[in-house]
Amino acid sequence: MCGRYASTKDPGKLAAEFAALDATGGAAPGADFNVAPTKRVLTVVQRHPRDEEGVADLERTERSVRVMRWGLVPPWAKEKSIGNRMINAKSETVTEKPAFRSSIRRYRCLVPADGWYEWKREGTGKQPYFMTPPDESSLALAGIYATWRDPQVEDAEPLVTCSVLTTSAVGSLADVHDRMPLVLPHQSWQRWLDPDQPDVSGLLGPPPAELAESLEIRPVSTKVNSVRNNGAELVERVDPGAEASAVGLDAESSR
Repeated sequence: MCGRYASTKDPGKLAAEFAALDATGGAAPGADFNVAPTKRVLTVVQRHPRDEEGVADLERTERSVRVMRWGLVPPWAKEKSIGNRMINAKSETVTEKPAFRSSIRRYRCLVPADGWYEWKREGTGKQPYFMTPPDESSLALAGIYATWRDPQVEDAEPLVTCSVLTTSAVGSLADVHDRMPLVLPHQSWQRWLDPDQPDVSGLLGPPPAELAESLEIRPVSTKVNSVRNNGAELVERVDPGAEASAVGLDAESSR
């Protein structure tokens, strides 16, 4: 699964990296080393631009960086809390599930990430790992989105929410967890984002095992376990044994 990741680049940098426009309007969240569900996140979408009267230009599309809320709320939902359990969608069933099947056909996005966290059971606890490209490029996580309006509020403001697709882990990533976010290579971005392409079934399979070898699987501090912690130290490599010893010493000294 993907329940926590890091996203620290500003929308301008992401716009350049993804050949997009910055459409965040100055409302983008800041650098976040501990992105958690229900937070506002940066995404990349591609849509037909509209003129001042709202008429779409069907001859071209425009790619942009947008802000969404993590945790997809389907348009038919009675309340937005349903999004709290819609942070991920399995790539194997996304075309079938009522909450996701409309979005996978019409509303797909990329979720840029510095890397994602996963936890592996080791001994009596769980050790967090950060999966990240060594060259500091962004990972493009496959996402879907939807627009929801509160049915209980007249003229309610639209809430745009998203979900990250997951797939079977490949290569050495499977040693940490059996699931992983669906990471799309650069050559797949256009097809995934194309609003005129309803069928992306060919992109829903696990990525090649070579992807695992291209990423650093880095043990990091258990501080990331708490969403209250947020800083560059969360993505720094640690020696799990040394950290465990330090925790033990702190416990002894506090007695």
